[in-house]
Amino acid sequence: MAGHSKWSNIKHRKAGQDAKRAKVFTKIIRELQIAARDGGGSVEDNPSLRTLVDKAKAAQMPKDTMERAIARGAGGEDGNELTSLSYEGYGPGGVAFLVETVTDNKNRIVAEVRHAFDRFGGNLGTTGSVAYLFDKKGQILFSPEHDEDVILEAALEAGADDVVTEVDGSIEVFTTPEEFMNVKEALIAAGHEPENSEVGMVPQTYSLLDAEMSEKVMRLIDHLDDLDDVQNVYTNAEFPEDFVQE
Repeated sequence: MAGHSKWSNIKHRKAGQDAKRAKVFTKIIRELQIAARDGGGSVEDNPSLRTLVDKAKAAQMPKDTMERAIARGAGGEDGNELTSLSYEGYGPGGVAFLVETVTDNKNRIVAEVRHAFDRFGGNLGTTGSVAYLFDKKGQILFSPEHDEDVILEAALEAGADDVVTEVDGSIEVFTTPEEFMNVKEALIAAGHEPENSEVGMVPQTYSLLDAEMSEKVMRLIDHLDDLDDVQNVYTNAEFPEDFVQE
C-alpha cells in the first residue's frame, strides 16, 4: 500500500532533512567510527563500513571528513567511548517505534528518548516489546519513474529476495543484509540508480493512520530524529497517500 512506501516517506520529509545536513553528518560520522572500530578501517574488508561510506556519499559528505572519521574509529580514538543502544516503545495510535542510538552517555539518551515518548503521547517500552515486529533487511528504493518489469528482472537476477511495487509507483527491492551491497552494485552496474538504499528494520505489518494521527506520529518521529544521539527511527506507521505534514 502507498502509505508505507519509503518513497512517500522521503517526499514527506526530504525538505526538512536537507535543512539538517550538519546534524546528518554528525550522525553518519559516529556510525563510521563505530563500524571502523568494530570491523577495521578497510572498506573492502568491512561490509558495514562499505554501506556507510555509500550513505555518507549520498549525503554529500566531503571525502576528507569520511576518511578522518574512519581513521579515528580504526585507531581507537573516540570510538571506544561510543555505545550502540536501541529503545522500543509505542507512539500515538499504538504505532510501534524502534529507535537506534549511538551515545557516549547512556543516562542522557535514555532520559531524552523517554521524555520524547512522554511528551508526544507515547510510551517507552522494555527490550523486546516491539523488536519482534521488525525484520532486518536491505532496502533499495527506486522512484516511480523507473520501469517495474526491468527493475524486477534485474533485481531477482542479482539475488534480491523480493521486489514490491507500491500504489504510488515506487519500487522497493528487498535483500538479506548480507546480499545488500552485491544486489545494489549489480543494479547500478546495469544502469539502475536507486533513489535511496539502506540496511534497516522493516515492519512485518503496518498500522494505517488517519491524517490527525499521522501528524501526531510525525511529531514524535521528528523530535526523536532531532536528538543528537539518535541514528535511526523505525515505525510501522502507514501514512495516508495525501498526507502532508504541517
